[in-house]
Amino acid sequence: MFFFDESRFGIKPTLGRCWARKGVRISAPVNPSYKNFYVYSSGSPITGEPFHLFLPYVNTERMNIYIQEMSPAYSDYEIMLVMDQAGWHKSKTLQVPKNIRFHLLPPYSPELNPVEKLWQWLKRHICRNRLFSSEDELMNAVAQELSGLEPHKLKNLCHCSYLFH
Repeated sequence: MFFFDESRFGIKPTLGRCWARKGVRISAPVNPSYKNFYVYSSGSPITGEPFHLFLPYVNTERMNIYIQEMSPAYSDYEIMLVMDQAGWHKSKTLQVPKNIRFHLLPPYSPELNPVEKLWQWLKRHICRNRLFSSEDELMNAVAQELSGLEPHKLKNLCHCSYLFH
């Protein structure tokens, strides 16, 4: 079982809280560009195993690319992909491989998808108060963080108590 979601990463920084002396106003450089990309990601709350893909857009065509890449990586298994009900997740033009099954979460319930916690952690850990000069620099930072993510860390981030009662 894998929980799936996608998230946008852009080079316009996310500003957040930081420590400073009382009365000192902190400034952060900002790149006014809106260049961005999406990370399509699945994580297993049971094994901590991830599957990530960087794509330029979210749409049915890109969703097809993701599941066509994921399928052979787990060709010996039947995969249940649990996800929200975005239009491209339930499009009639999706070409779902035989070893992948979809389970759609109820509408407007991001709290049921533990991959949302991965995005929160990743954006806080990498993007907050940090200026990236290019899309490639940000993509490399995200890729490096995801590739170094240990299974136990992903299991902790994607733990969902409602599965284990």
